Amino acid sequence: MLGPFATQGHGPRLLLGALLLSSGACATTEPVRALPDGPYVLVLGTAQDAGLPQVGCDQAPCRAARADPGRRRYVTSLLLADPRTGQRYLFDATPDLREQVELCRGHPAGRTLPGPRPPLFEGVFLTHAHMGHYGGLLQLGPEAYGVRDLAVYGTPRMARYLTDNGPWSLLVETGAIRLEVLEPGATVQLAEDLSVTALRVPHREEFTDTVAFVIRGPARSVLYLPDIDKWERWDTPVEDVLASVDVALLDAAFFDTDEVPGRDLAEIPHPFVIESLERFRSLPASERAKVHFTHLNHTNPAADPESAAAGRVRAAGMAVAREGDVFEL
Repeated sequence: MLGPFATQGHGPRLLLGALLLSSGACATTEPVRALPDGPYVLVLGTAQDAGLPQVGCDQAPCRAARADPGRRRYVTSLLLADPRTGQRYLFDATPDLREQVELCRGHPAGRTLPGPRPPLFEGVFLTHAHMGHYGGLLQLGPEAYGVRDLAVYGTPRMARYLTDNGPWSLLVETGAIRLEVLEPGATVQLAEDLSVTALRVPHREEFTDTVAFVIRGPARSVLYLPDIDKWERWDTPVEDVLASVDVALLDAAFFDTDEVPGRDLAEIPHPFVIESLERFRSLPASERAKVHFTHLNHTNPAADPESAAAGRVRAAGMAVAREGDVFEL
């Protein structure tokens, strides 16, 4: 469940004890509390692929985020940390990777190796090849951090795409990244009691297929499902998957049908938040409490915790994820 480590308020929320970002994330007056001793997931971002504010956007949410950095949201991503071993795994490499690495400060720092650039992560798990989910790999290349032999987990189609298309292919050819093929349905065992399973989900497949991930720890599990077309297009009832985990971070790109003037949302299908609220309405309160919405478009009013939309989510017994949320495993 959500640990007692996240602060309240707008914008990127830092775990107590982590460094504050120079971007102006709000400080907290709460007392410092210890991080979990065992594995946990840290939410690094909750926005749709282009973030909040979005480039060139002059709508009210973007103007507000420019005026108040505390209202900004980074692109959807997670950190899996295991304090027992010091290992860290990144879920989706976003265009905000540079800032999100700063959010990781104060968390287990991974292996300590000689040289000026120790590994940032033990591995990176990619859901699919839309810009917000793999674009940040470029920050790890020779022009930036310069990683070596970093394990990158993806489906066979994802691996082929990175191998066959520049500039990603250069990361493969130079040994910056090492592709680890993960078939949908397969499980990667990271420790005796820590694993990641890929679940195939329907989503636009311009370049690759799409997966969600179930992260299972010693006592609890987290579903990371930032992108799907519609719940009814999935051959697995989402309620069944929800019942099998303790926390579910679910796609909430758009709140309602009329959210993006001038765009046909049928061309970019996602479950509307109002559809999810209605679908999950009859579930027991304990099941609804597992749902934390993520991957919010810059137009989604629920991104503002003081909005009526966010209030509807809370009234339905669910939550909108925030940067800095921690889920113990």
